[in-house]
Amino acid sequence: MPTIVFASSKGGVGKSTSAVLLATELSATGKTVTIIDADPNKPVSDWAAHGRVPETLKVISNVTEKNIIDLIEVEERKSTYLIIDLEGSASMMVAYAISRADLVILPVQGSQLDAKEAAKGVALVKQQEKAFNKQIPFAILFTRTNAAIRPRTLKDVQSQINEAGFPVFNVEIYERDAFRAIFSFGGTLYTLDPKQVSSIEAGIANARSFASEALDRLIGIYGNTSQNETGLTTQPAEVA
Repeated sequence: MPTIVFASSKGGVGKSTSAVLLATELSATGKTVTIIDADPNKPVSDWAAHGRVPETLKVISNVTEKNIIDLIEVEERKSTYLIIDLEGSASMMVAYAISRADLVILPVQGSQLDAKEAAKGVALVKQQEKAFNKQIPFAILFTRTNAAIRPRTLKDVQSQINEAGFPVFNVEIYERDAFRAIFSFGGTLYTLDPKQVSSIEAGIANARSFASEALDRLIGIYGNTSQNETGLTTQPAEVA
């Protein structure tokens, strides 16, 4: 089953948040999902430690450079979707995981530093393509953006990435209190208390659009995943 890898050559770009959002959206449709938490900071494992992980989703945290390939092979057979959250650096473990990916998602924020790091991420994917003589589909995902405010720095970075010809998600992951809240309280966007967290519905719409586009990209690449089977439909990119 599809293996989706979240990679970045630096931390703090919303990589783990995006991975959990995708995983929980997929699990909400009843599909089985495994997240391999290969980030040494263990943000996904900390989220899972709250004890409110959906029944169809599991998190594996004992990941090393030596066992990651074996884990991938086992979990690909067990789960409908396998999601890997990698450390924010370049390493052999990152390279191994990328080499097994059906789709690599490269989260990026709207800064010049992140634009350079995105190019490094693409270079790492290309390096694994050459090493393993295979195509590894990837796309850049802009994170922590604002639906209403589009800074010039963000526009410049988007322009640079477009000029470089890198594929980019149409959906962005917006800065949302709801996204931060699931790491504070555990659970999913659907289990948050609207009395404690604002704009939950907007967060759900954003996450669902992201998951839908990720699946669309897999369909476009491999043609072996039916969107009707996922239970996901494309939502507006944002609800104000």
